[in-house]
Amino acid sequence: MRETIVKYNDVTKSFGELEVLKGINLEIGAGEKAAVIGPSGSGKTTLGRMLMTLEEPTAGTIELDGELLWHRRDGDRLVRANEKHLHRMRNKVGMVFQHFNLFPHMTVLGNVTEAPRKVLKLSKAEAEERAVAMLVKVGLGDKLDVYPAQLSGGQKQRVAIARALVMKPKVMVFDEVTSALDPELVGEVLEVIWEIAEEGEMAMLLITHEMEFAREIADRVIFGADGLIVEQGPPEQIFGSPESERLQQFLKRFRSGGI
Repeated sequence: MRETIVKYNDVTKSFGELEVLKGINLEIGAGEKAAVIGPSGSGKTTLGRMLMTLEEPTAGTIELDGELLWHRRDGDRLVRANEKHLHRMRNKVGMVFQHFNLFPHMTVLGNVTEAPRKVLKLSKAEAEERAVAMLVKVGLGDKLDVYPAQLSGGQKQRVAIARALVMKPKVMVFDEVTSALDPELVGEVLEVIWEIAEEGEMAMLLITHEMEFAREIADRVIFGADGLIVEQGPPEQIFGSPESERLQQFLKRFRSGGI
């Protein structure tokens, strides 16, 4: 049994009157690769954004590395955690988004060293040593002094992955990281994620529409729809013997090109 690194406890999230997550209970083990699939609007991205403290749960709690993420205990009550706690917990999670979010005025090396210097308080030399090693790992050791505008979409996404990894998070969240890329660039990004996954050091929450990739990389696949976790299990079960009618419909539509 893996030690639990992330735990959602009856988590609900609403935007106005729209309830996008409805009482989610979910655990992710240390080092586990969990892929989240489902139709658009099913709350997949919101799961990751709450873990990154970009969206606050409407109800319920999230635990990260044995601590409450959004809350603290005050006697018998749960109260909202302060910004100092959120900041400390945020450093345990890395997230890579669809649209890179690189600083256009900084070089590749500058983008990757910014957080280690400002957040981790590493010296310039320490931050650069760590950043260069990570950029070499993602195949961009020859692009240190290049600016984002000079990179392809796939290269920008690999810089974003290096920027997240350089912080040495306990959990990595990948949110549809190939959806903004041209089809011919998808493979290079998925290959980098695959290599990171094979090292097995950190938990990974992979929110993806790349079904074959999810099938190959994940220890467990989680299918969400209508704000609920409908079904979860090993990839061979989810893709080969889906139990729920909702998942069967989803996979049928996907295979016919309807999603």
